[in-house]
Amino acid sequence: MNDPAGHPYDRLGLIRLTDRYLAALVANDPDAVPLADGVRTVDNLRQIKPGEGLWASVRGGPTAFAVYVPDPQRQTAGFIGMLEQADGPVLLGLRLAIRDGQIVEAEQLSASGLAQTSLPNLQVPRPGLLAQIPPGQRLPEEDLRTIGATYYDALVRNDSSLAPFAADCERHENGLVTAGPDRGAPPPGSSFPAVPSACAAQIDSKAFTYIADIDNRRVFAADPVTGLAMGLSMFRHPMDNVPYEIVLADGTTTMHAPAFAPFDLPAAHIWKIGPDRKIHEIEAMGFVAPYGSPAGW
Repeated sequence: MNDPAGHPYDRLGLIRLTDRYLAALVANDPDAVPLADGVRTVDNLRQIKPGEGLWASVRGGPTAFAVYVPDPQRQTAGFIGMLEQADGPVLLGLRLAIRDGQIVEAEQLSASGLAQTSLPNLQVPRPGLLAQIPPGQRLPEEDLRTIGATYYDALVRNDSSLAPFAADCERHENGLVTAGPDRGAPPPGSSFPAVPSACAAQIDSKAFTYIADIDNRRVFAADPVTGLAMGLSMFRHPMDNVPYEIVLADGTTTMHAPAFAPFDLPAAHIWKIGPDRKIHEIEAMGFVAPYGSPAGW
């Protein structure tokens, strides 16, 4: 914890501060957490005052689905987890920045209206996300952030060699399993084609060509104890390059034209990076925003 002189928070102190912030959010009580005068808060791309936005709508949580990324070196904390609103569950991505023991920046992304098929995967985190790395095998905080950032280039360039994906890599997005050894075929009627399911091969299939750019990239926190790194970004989809060729799971090619209007996707990602320096788990959340939305930060 930090002391009254404002010494930095340690790892456990940052986790506890995150919990205090979440409890204050649920209670709509900004005075219950140490917010600095002039704290800057952005809620789903919109600058708000404490007590507005998500502060006024959540009614419970966090649930057992909670993943923390404390970073004592940078005095910042990341979180992805479930809260409750009056009309149902909401998935939260959170960034806190701390100075002199007080929160000076709070950035919130929240996704509601989650698919029913996603909810079973949003009950508790995957064990791999929470498992601690043995002390002698932990990577430096800087290395974790650098490895996490490679994911964005791999997606934009449709080139998995730019990021170190492990063979067992599994990606969840808003609770849905979107890549991994056991993902299986897309459900009937899905707009996602039958491309390879593995994290690396799926990227190399060029299925994500519609992602024109990922900007406002900020890999802001990393925790060597768990091997987690967390980033926030804005995915841009002008949808002006369709149709395009993709490689299907059987090795054949076809032209693909996703039936999306132009849109943006503010997103939070947590990557689990093992002692082998490879990405084993990806937990992501985000929501659809109008194309050309300001980054909000």
